[in-house]
Amino acid sequence: MIKTGNDWDEVLDDLFKSENYLKIREFLKTEYSTRDIYPSMYDIFNAFKFTPYSNVKAVILGQDPYHEPGQAHGLCFSVQDGVKLPPSLVNIYKEIKSDLGITEPDNGNLTKWAKQGVLLLNTSLTVRRGAANSHKDCGWTQFTDEVIKKLAAREKPMVFILWGANARSKKAFIDGKRHLILESAHPSPLSCYNGFFGSRPFSKTNDFLVANGETPIDWNLNDD
Repeated sequence: MIKTGNDWDEVLDDLFKSENYLKIREFLKTEYSTRDIYPSMYDIFNAFKFTPYSNVKAVILGQDPYHEPGQAHGLCFSVQDGVKLPPSLVNIYKEIKSDLGITEPDNGNLTKWAKQGVLLLNTSLTVRRGAANSHKDCGWTQFTDEVIKKLAAREKPMVFILWGANARSKKAFIDGKRHLILESAHPSPLSCYNGFFGSRPFSKTNDFLVANGETPIDWNLNDD
């Protein structure tokens, strides 16, 4: 049984007992034993482990994990320490600088955001090496649909940051009267000029949190 070590265990209990998840688990057993799959099977649910359900202030919804060796560790857009910054993350940092004036860090590990209440969730939690969207149809889409529904059902308002078509497909599950929905193109170099740059999601998130009596997120990942 999957254990997150926090209140997600109760929230996700029915999902982990569902036919859909049992199907995912059987699929992944074969995939991990016969192919290179990312992230490590021990990191698949890190987004939930680092950010308890009751602590979620904002959700950044990605597509699927990075699909090259050594990058993905269970938090969307984040890479492990010492790994070269992927192009999408470079663009996220550019937008943070434009939005908030924060110098781009040289480190791509976003754990600091997760620990402040930013749920860094992909719509698909695993991927084959070198093959984006390769696990999209194994059951993850339905699984993360249900996760978003459970978040959206929470009384306390939060921010949903939806980047790209996969993420924006979840908008229908979110009550825009209670929560703030920020959507734009994906930060990938293929689409970042179609509305991601200039969208200012980071300041908009903090403005909403402050207006609702919450502490804003410190988006600065620099050490100094």
